Amino acid sequence: MHDMLVRLCSLPPADPQQVQHLVDQGIRIRRCRPYELHNLQHWVGSCFSPKWVSEATVAMGHRPPGCYIATQDKQIVGFVCYDATARGFVGPMGVQESVRGKGVGRLLLLKALDEMRALGYVYAIIGGVGPAEFYAKTVGATDIENSAPGIYEDILPDVSP
Repeated sequence: MHDMLVRLCSLPPADPQQVQHLVDQGIRIRRCRPYELHNLQHWVGSCFSPKWVSEATVAMGHRPPGCYIATQDKQIVGFVCYDATARGFVGPMGVQESVRGKGVGRLLLLKALDEMRALGYVYAIIGGVGPAEFYAKTVGATDIENSAPGIYEDILPDVSP
């Protein structure tokens, strides 16, 4: 898995109609609150990866927290973190299967990248990219040559409790 670079100065704006479409379906995008950390950890752990739980926990330790969530019916249905694995990195990011294809991932990504731009970043790195086409199409991300394995070299295996 390689890394991708996003030029934050040229981010596309979030489409207000797409935001409203999600709101009409009861889906909201907002910053995760510190007192919701346990909810986030449980959801990420049950839907994705223990490693992502660790990264989300780190992002939540920033002030303000570096994690945005999508909620529906007071349940988490998506999340994105920034400055978790390394400064300037966006991710991990995941969306529940039941809401994929509705634009939730796109709006989560744009929200996190816009926040990074507001913090003074000019570029963001998407590390260990899975869906490269999504990132290229959504925010114009480009491949970083010779970036694999990057920061994800020598990863420890998960341990069971």
